[in-house]
Amino acid sequence: MSTLTRELSGGRETVRAFSRRVEVPMLGEVAVPPPDKLAYYAGLGVLAALQVIEWPLALVITAGHLLADQHLSGLAKGLGEALEAA
Repeated sequence: MSTLTRELSGGRETVRAFSRRVEVPMLGEVAVPPPDKLAYYAGLGVLAALQVIEWPLALVITAGHLLADQHLSGLAKGLGEALEAA
């Protein structure tokens, strides 16, 4: 399996994982993350609510986690590697 095919199939899995959507009154349609990620975010929220960690730290951790998930999609990376090889 080529690198491009592997990266594209990984991107397809990411799209499937975030394919569930919920209508939020003032925000419109929002993608819902998979249950394991929801549990992670809820855990951070509980820790912040119980003041085990400060809420700015919980926000920074959540933002870092979201950015890491975006980075792992790899669609652009796979296309870039394919263009370099051509």
